[in-house]
Amino acid sequence: MREFDYRRADDVTGAVALLDADPDARYLGGGTNLVDLMKNGVETPARLVDVRSLPLDRIETGDDGAVRIGATVTNSDLAAHPLIRDRFPALTQAVLAGASGQLRNMATVGGNLLQRTRCGYFTDITRPCNKREPGSGCPAIEGEHHNHAVLGASEHCVAVHPSDMGVALTAFDAVVSWRTADGAGEAPLTDFYLPVGDTPHRETVLPPGALITHVTLPPPASPPARATARSANAPRTPSRSARSPPPLRWPTASSATPASPSARSPPGPGGPVSPNGSSSARPPPPSTSPPPPTRNSRRPAPCPATATR
Repeated sequence: MREFDYRRADDVTGAVALLDADPDARYLGGGTNLVDLMKNGVETPARLVDVRSLPLDRIETGDDGAVRIGATVTNSDLAAHPLIRDRFPALTQAVLAGASGQLRNMATVGGNLLQRTRCGYFTDITRPCNKREPGSGCPAIEGEHHNHAVLGASEHCVAVHPSDMGVALTAFDAVVSWRTADGAGEAPLTDFYLPVGDTPHRETVLPPGALITHVTLPPPASPPARATARSANAPRTPSRSARSPPPLRWPTASSATPASPSARSPPGPGGPVSPNGSSSARPPPPSTSPPPPTRNSRRPAPCPATATR
């Protein structure tokens, strides 16, 4: 590993000034990705600026309901926060699926969005890689690429970004904010990552020396206008799911098998009589008990199931 200088920033302005004075410096958050790349020789910064002590480790709700997530909030704190679990459960699930508990305890939100690809050719400095050394080639196109891009790639690079959190934040229309020596900036996460094109070494829209300060999730959507315009005195119709289902009308024996004229019983006293002279009352159901066996009969008495046929 190359020797490097270490500085701990006291505030955002000081951190940005340190990196502005040394373009070869890097910000250090949890270090779960950067330190590994330094060990492999992929990253060789001359200075590390530690930003973990900056006041960017809070999750806050604005007056409009938007949620502001500080860049140094750890992945574990983000996934466990009640507000995130309640309003953005997919974000919690993505964070928990992204790494082990030890890594989530160290990794930060800003660092997660800026982590580098896990492509084996990128992390192996003995192999060519357009993302690491522009113009050297992309052996993954014809080589080992079963975990690489199917859509959105180019002839210069087929690597993918490893952030599970980034996918969920994009689905929730998150906005990334940063600071540079020239001022503040922001971009929707949908526009934050650049297309691969012919410059795979440029991954985001961040200007040089930019420090991500927070990520903002939009406020909850308001209910439709027609739902709020209902009169307070208007009768409410129960929803389809709340209505009771219609009663089931099962066919009766009399409707399924009408009795013959000879089998109809005479009208009872005072009972209604149909125009053809028969009573409208239902006849008693036929007996289903088997006949008593005779003394000279050798056949056993039929079972009830047979007798009712």
